[in-house]
Amino acid sequence: MLKQIALEDIVAIAQKAGDAIMQIYQKDFKIAYKDDKSPLTEADLKANHIICQALLKRYPNIPIMSEENKQTEYDVRKNWEYYWCIDPIDGTKEFIRKNDEFTVNIALIHQNTPVLGVVYAPAIDEMYHAKKGKGAFKNNQKLPLQTNPNPKEKLFVVASKSHLSPETQEFIDNLDTKKVEQVSKGSSLKLCMVAEGKADIYPRLAPTMEWDTAAADAIVREAGKMTYQFNNHQSMVYNKENLLNPWFIVK
Repeated sequence: MLKQIALEDIVAIAQKAGDAIMQIYQKDFKIAYKDDKSPLTEADLKANHIICQALLKRYPNIPIMSEENKQTEYDVRKNWEYYWCIDPIDGTKEFIRKNDEFTVNIALIHQNTPVLGVVYAPAIDEMYHAKKGKGAFKNNQKLPLQTNPNPKEKLFVVASKSHLSPETQEFIDNLDTKKVEQVSKGSSLKLCMVAEGKADIYPRLAPTMEWDTAAADAIVREAGKMTYQFNNHQSMVYNKENLLNPWFIVK
């Protein structure tokens, strides 16, 4: 199945969604709030429609999981071999604040592992993509773009701009290195920074959902890094009964 997926098609779908998002981003827009108090804009819904319709047209036999769709019962989806995992706008809070740090996330999951990922940041025109066995790329440059030669001397750490928990900060403060340079970033760009080599580590000791990480996780893995569960140091898994991610560390 993976061989039949044209990565350039998924990149094009993300770009089309990004174009629609930017049209709304550049004007005043209304904000609604979901039951969990998280924000929702017309851009989330527009991008979701574009992505889901395009994927259904090209790959009608692959199920879709999106943050903005009603979730399929676990008894059904646990039998999915492949499925799309989508966040039409990851970083809606960043979108609302107009700080440019939001992304379109499209992942293909095989059983419980991300095997294809596209992360597009339309406001800064950064496109990350990866396919299992084919490498990871940012704007067509192979990742990682840089490495840290002396992690014991200095670590570059990226953390959430909107959700920095006390537990995360404590973890950062106790890292085994002489100096820590800490950077805040929104959305799944944090995982991409580790894949790229701009950051050595991204600890997230706070809640996220599977669609927040799946696409960027595919990029992390193809860049030779990994997203580890904090408690057991096993790689992250997807399509769990509870779609809430455990705490994790990307390095």
